[in-house]
Amino acid sequence: MSISAAKNRFLKFNLITIILLFGVILAGGIVRSTGSGMGCPDWPKCFGRYVPPVNSSELPADYKQKYVAGRMAKNQRFAKTLDIFGYSALARRIREDRSILVPEEFNAEKTWTEYINRVIGVIAGIFMILLAVFSFTYRSENKLIPFFSVLNLILVGFQGWLGSIVVSTNLVAWIVTVHMILALAILALAIATYHMAKAGGKHVLKVSPITHVVTLLTLIISCLQIVFGTEVREKIDAVAGHLQGGYREDWINYAGTIFMQHRDIAIIVLIANVVLYALIRNNFSRHAVQQQLMSFTFLIIMLQIVTGILLSYWALPPFAQVSHILLASLIFGAQFYLMLNLYTSVNQQETAR
Repeated sequence: MSISAAKNRFLKFNLITIILLFGVILAGGIVRSTGSGMGCPDWPKCFGRYVPPVNSSELPADYKQKYVAGRMAKNQRFAKTLDIFGYSALARRIREDRSILVPEEFNAEKTWTEYINRVIGVIAGIFMILLAVFSFTYRSENKLIPFFSVLNLILVGFQGWLGSIVVSTNLVAWIVTVHMILALAILALAIATYHMAKAGGKHVLKVSPITHVVTLLTLIISCLQIVFGTEVREKIDAVAGHLQGGYREDWINYAGTIFMQHRDIAIIVLIANVVLYALIRNNFSRHAVQQQLMSFTFLIIMLQIVTGILLSYWALPPFAQVSHILLASLIFGAQFYLMLNLYTSVNQQETAR
């Protein structure tokens, strides 16, 4: 295979990987909004099968006791790790959590929801392995591409383990937040390698420093908004657990100040993007990729506002929860790609001359 064909292959697989990563975020949101995290209590099989059961008659004998024991063992190992890093109080809370002793009742819908989530994750993982291998095509011209590709593969493995801990420990608050931040980091690295491979050469800033600073600040604000949103969801989970899943229309009222802060930051996100759009419009033509990215971002922000209203006034419908998470990820991805496109390749500049 020629060098040119190998590079085109990398770009194609990288783009597919980015799409799959958004698919993983979507599937993960569905799993969480439907409470399907323990739909498959074992790994890599599901109830000891490669194709999960569809009714209780297909379940293994004593499956409840078996998988509760496995969950307890996993939590004990995690608690030991927390002790090593000085989180003794959290480790003790995990060890004393009696809720993990309550076995999950079999639910075919939740089982298949989690199973499909795993399948999408495995497919994304396979593509990331291939991407890491193909990235070495660029080892002589841009060592960051293979470095980021291999690093991303490592992060995906860690993310998979962390995801199992999120479910096993009944959604320990800070772990959920770290899980979401890590998902954004993985997405950002995949977008970065795609951009570096597509643009080529060394890069220089092609806009005013103020535009670059505003773009960076807007991206940071969006990340903070996502973190606050994750914390809102953690609070809602705690309220839902306390109310045993009932009184859904009151969950928002019990969320406290964190929900108000999340709403206020949403207004700041909108204002920051209005300012950024004005700067991008002054620096680029209407058909430039930068303006197209800003238009796409505004469309997604409007949809995000709609889903936020639905969540607030329609008792947190699951489809709105899933959409809210996916849209937030799309905004982050578009803004990050926009920031990368504020630079131009030195090779491109020389060609233009």
